[in-house]
Amino acid sequence: MPHPLLPFRFAVFIAFVVLLAAGILPAHAATWRVQAGESIQAAIERAAAGDTVEVERARYVENLRIDKALTLRGLNRPTISGGLRGDTIRITASDVTIEGLIVSDSGDSLREQNAGIYIFPGSDRVVVRNCDITYSLFGLWIEKANDVLIEGNLITGKREYASPQRGNGIQLYNTRRARIIGNNVSFVRDALYVDVSHDAEFRDNKLHHSRYGTHYMNAYDNLWENNETWMNRGGLALMEVRRLTVRNNRAWANSDHGIMLRTIQDSVIENNVVAGNQRGFFIYDAEYNTLRGNTVVDNVVGIHLWAGSKNNVVERNDFIFNREQVRYVGARDMVWGEQEGNHWGNYLGWDRDGDGIGDVPYEANDLVDRLTWRHPMMKLLLGSPAVQTLRMVAQQFPLLRAQSVVDPNPRMEPNNPDWSQWRGRHFPRAQ
Repeated sequence: MPHPLLPFRFAVFIAFVVLLAAGILPAHAATWRVQAGESIQAAIERAAAGDTVEVERARYVENLRIDKALTLRGLNRPTISGGLRGDTIRITASDVTIEGLIVSDSGDSLREQNAGIYIFPGSDRVVVRNCDITYSLFGLWIEKANDVLIEGNLITGKREYASPQRGNGIQLYNTRRARIIGNNVSFVRDALYVDVSHDAEFRDNKLHHSRYGTHYMNAYDNLWENNETWMNRGGLALMEVRRLTVRNNRAWANSDHGIMLRTIQDSVIENNVVAGNQRGFFIYDAEYNTLRGNTVVDNVVGIHLWAGSKNNVVERNDFIFNREQVRYVGARDMVWGEQEGNHWGNYLGWDRDGDGIGDVPYEANDLVDRLTWRHPMMKLLLGSPAVQTLRMVAQQFPLLRAQSVVDPNPRMEPNNPDWSQWRGRHFPRAQ
């Protein structure tokens, strides 16, 4: 007598075979191996969706086109050279993974946006991991592709080119939910160029020796965390944005600004170190933001505040050894530190009750500051009794007083006990 479950099991088996034949269920993925002297493109064309193409160590001169979901993996870091023409690798399919390759020698056309790796519109969920992308005009161009992961890559541009002739290291345009994590980008035009790209995460990147570490516009709801930007013209340039979280970044030794906040609203900028720049923060047309716990050390200008930047909460920041703490020109005082106060390294007040808060408010810009802006040679006399007397006279006679950033609760001790390690990290300038 047949077992009562046999007809059922047979029906299940037949259904599985039908679904497999129809392509609804995936077949077992295959692995293809490419050796020196063979064509990687030919292996890609033989492979089916879901397969893996492994490339042995050698130099391959090809312009690859990946139009199906697969993994392209290097074994012992093979080199793929684009022969100085076009894109070295062009991706036009979703769910592609590229890892462990040296990708080099794209073309030079800024009009065609030649890149080491170009991720075309609609190529969602692409992963580029642990690659070296070298001597390419753009390192990675990512256009209208969502949920990409760019992680652990070393990207360098054509460093002998003048900055306007270079491309950007990583360029994002019109994307969502990108994750740009742990990359090292240098000697390009802008290390990270971000435009109209929302809900993204930029974390643990090193961005240096370029025009901007980050050139960032028209993008909302993104996280910038633990990135390091140095030896650029500008560190982080965050413009035309809303609802950003910018925390635990370090922007140092940039020739202009460390962090630019331009036309930015509803954002939190906290626990960043900004040191050794021409301007630590450049804040322009910024409203309804919170700046908290930042360490602003040894810049020429600590904060340059301009263009009606108001209604911001500024608390528990440290302003230490900046030649000019705040550069502010306005029609009325700007009050910071109303709740917890900030630490000002040049505060001359006292704390008689020992509560850690100065007994008299701090004013960032007095008559002496205004005179030094107009007559820089006055800085030679800043420690003289005559200049100190001029400060006291200006405080006693309101007609001589200039509008200023005022902190009613100046903190006597810095919030960051390790601030001194950031002194002396300046952009090298001709003597």
